[in-house]
Amino acid sequence: MQALRTAATGMAAQQMNVEVISNNIANMNTVGFKKQRAEFQDLLYQTLQQQGAQSSDQGTIVPTGVQIGAGVKAGSVYRINSQGSMTNTGNPYDLAINGRGYFQVLTPSGDIAFSRAGNFAINDQGQLVTQDGYQVQPAITIPGNATGVTISATGQVQVSQPGSATPAVVGQIELASFTNEAGLSAQGGNLFLQTAASGAPVTSTPGNQGFGTLMQGYTEASNVDPVSEITSLIVAQRAYEMNSKVITTADNMLGVANQVKQ
Repeated sequence: MQALRTAATGMAAQQMNVEVISNNIANMNTVGFKKQRAEFQDLLYQTLQQQGAQSSDQGTIVPTGVQIGAGVKAGSVYRINSQGSMTNTGNPYDLAINGRGYFQVLTPSGDIAFSRAGNFAINDQGQLVTQDGYQVQPAITIPGNATGVTISATGQVQVSQPGSATPAVVGQIELASFTNEAGLSAQGGNLFLQTAASGAPVTSTPGNQGFGTLMQGYTEASNVDPVSEITSLIVAQRAYEMNSKVITTADNMLGVANQVKQ
């Protein structure tokens, strides 16, 4: 009975849906996290009677035909890149992007990764780094005698030093943008890598056309909406239960057929 296999594909699809939702809920408090959504597609159909087929010698045709579906499969799991809310941290090295763009980070392998998480710090050499110690690119070094750090909305980094009335410019933060942000490959640790789907990054200073601005002393919160996620979780659970009910019903029908005596 095809219904058994069809319902099994539905249960597998809803199981994956729950896994995506659970990852969203788990990352509700992850800085810069972007929620994901699962999309599904129907499988190939078994055609018992083709639409438009001739049904008589007089040229009459079948208006609708008969096609039986084989179930469902995961089409994609896409990332929703809507803006998260801004959280005031009071840390002068924390940065939030208000608008489009990604921070550029140098990984230990030498690759440039991209991130929306701006919870930065400085290492023992005064370099601006991520929570894992990866350098922000272009490299920014804060002098050891700096008494204050100011990062403008356009990414210019200035420091105040003893004996100088004028702040000194020590670097410029640049952002990267992609034609298809959903095509980036998530690596964990709030990092993404470019792919053929995302296209090559375009870099520029914050505030330029198509790029967001920076907010010093803030981080971007996750864009996960708890109420929406719980609602989606309930819907996925109900869909899973209904598919399991189909399997039970199909099994009962097969049991009845097996009991039929000649």
